[in-house]
Amino acid sequence: MKTIQSVITGLAAFALSTSLAFAQEFTMRLSHQFPPSHHTAQRLEQFKADVAAETDGRVDVQLFGAAQLYKPSQHHAAVASGEIEAAAIINLQWGNVIPEMSVTLIPYLMSSPASQKAFIGSEAAELLDEKMREKGIRNIAWIVDTNDLIFTSSKGLLQKPDDFKGVKIRGLNKLFDSGLEALGASPVAMPGSEVYQALQTGVLDAGVTGVAAAYARKFYEVQKYGTASAIFLAFDNLVVNPKWWDGLPADVQEGIERAAEKAVQSSLITHEGVLSQDIENLVSSGMEAVVLDDAQIDELKRTMQPAVRKEFLNSVGDEGERLLALIEKM
Repeated sequence: MKTIQSVITGLAAFALSTSLAFAQEFTMRLSHQFPPSHHTAQRLEQFKADVAAETDGRVDVQLFGAAQLYKPSQHHAAVASGEIEAAAIINLQWGNVIPEMSVTLIPYLMSSPASQKAFIGSEAAELLDEKMREKGIRNIAWIVDTNDLIFTSSKGLLQKPDDFKGVKIRGLNKLFDSGLEALGASPVAMPGSEVYQALQTGVLDAGVTGVAAAYARKFYEVQKYGTASAIFLAFDNLVVNPKWWDGLPADVQEGIERAAEKAVQSSLITHEGVLSQDIENLVSSGMEAVVLDDAQIDELKRTMQPAVRKEFLNSVGDEGERLLALIEKM
């Protein structure tokens, strides 16, 4: 038989769960593309917990990761139309919708921790926030995804421009791919979720991803070599539907914003270059992974940056010149 104490405890637990259920006045369905082991996926789990704490349980954040709900290219339309309330969109995927968003991907332009920190809350960031509002969404956080990249390969280390010639490599977007083409590579457009199989089957010779992401996505199982450097700055924009957002009480908005700010602050990279532990993880898993030295970086920069910068200005015109000027004075 149950004791009186156990009955009381059970009733108390039921009452608490019931009160929490009733307390959840608002639903925030948040879709993203990242696998559970990815650092942004884990950060969004913490965001969910922080929203609950900051709003006294009034907002139910429902996470849908690993592109289970929408493909990465569908997130903008899904949020703008109100099909879902929120999404995390990596800024390199805006393409022709908001070409200005790709400015952070110009190789070796703003990859340092100082540039990253200066960008958050800057006039340049506000300009891009306005671009997103013009496209029917509201950005509430610039969450740092990575400031490094690793070029993985099945054939050898990609350390200098000549190593890239004729290599079929995963492309990131039209802008960054112009730099890969300047190196002599052949970039192939492909979402992150499909890259592992393409590398495994030989559809691609080489991959491009963040160093930590290469480990999370187990690239070491299908690629023997990797060369890494702090090359660009990729953000995951936490965007919401404006109509839904405007319908929230001010105190709830403020609670979500505090949770979003915690996500931003926890994402800021403070170390220079590539984190040694991320390289060690790949090496211990069987990949020959190295960090490019200054001379190698300078050689890649001389080849890639002019091509990407030219492509950027061609795609956005005078607005691009203004944006670059704002970034270069940060």
